[in-house]
Amino acid sequence: MKKFFQEFKEFATRGNVVDLAVGVIIGAAFQKIVTSAVNDLVMPLVGLITGNSNFNDAFLILRLPEGVSAEQVTSLATATELGVTTFNYGAFISAVIDFLIMAFVIFLMIKALNKASSLHKKKDDAPAQPEEPATKTCPYCLSEIPYKAVKCAHCGSDLKAE
Repeated sequence: MKKFFQEFKEFATRGNVVDLAVGVIIGAAFQKIVTSAVNDLVMPLVGLITGNSNFNDAFLILRLPEGVSAEQVTSLATATELGVTTFNYGAFISAVIDFLIMAFVIFLMIKALNKASSLHKKKDDAPAQPEEPATKTCPYCLSEIPYKAVKCAHCGSDLKAE
């Protein structure tokens, strides 16, 4: 049993799991921001354009229960309370806009990360300047001599600067 908990501890503290947990938490918090932006900023403008005060609550009545008239249904909350079957297109459109904004922001983040990663790779993968060899062979005595030598230390021959 002790080995099981040790393995679990290693799994839970592994870098990828911790990174994933942090990503999920930040993603959930970011989702709240996007949802608030859609519900509190975008949808009121859509409602203003369409003439509906709260577009999130826009709906169509599909079926009225017996004893309930359409005039009694003034809002989505009232419809739910009265048991009216509704088609809630406003909430659906809000969710679609919410998704599109979230997908666009994630796309921009991934694009920025890829750009930063490619810049980092370019620096690391840049072709290195070819290094000079440390030694060369004297063409007269075939001894190893320093590459920049102009006179052979072994036979005294004058060498051309290469």
